[in-house]
Amino acid sequence: MSTLSMQVGKRIKELREARKMKQVELAELIDMEATNLSKLEKGVHLPKEENLNKITNALNVDIKDLFDFGHLKTKEELVRDINSIFEQSSLEEMQFFHKILMAYKELK
Repeated sequence: MSTLSMQVGKRIKELREARKMKQVELAELIDMEATNLSKLEKGVHLPKEENLNKITNALNVDIKDLFDFGHLKTKEELVRDINSIFEQSSLEEMQFFHKILMAYKELK
């Protein structure tokens, strides 16, 4: 499995779930077996062009939306990104970030 197929699969699943659509429902709309859609969502296969078009039509999204997965990062990637931001920040910025994080924790 390639990283691209896994990311596209996660994105398809995310978009489907955001529309409160079951896998079987999307599979029916795009004329695909649910087991094949499951494989796409798991990243086993990258969708063919014709299926990409069917998926985007059924989910009412642009094709570019299927490749918008910058937000699908692992915890380790997020920690690395946040640490990089912190390392480049001034003391004043760090104090501000600290206040925001503490306020967020209090709301939980």
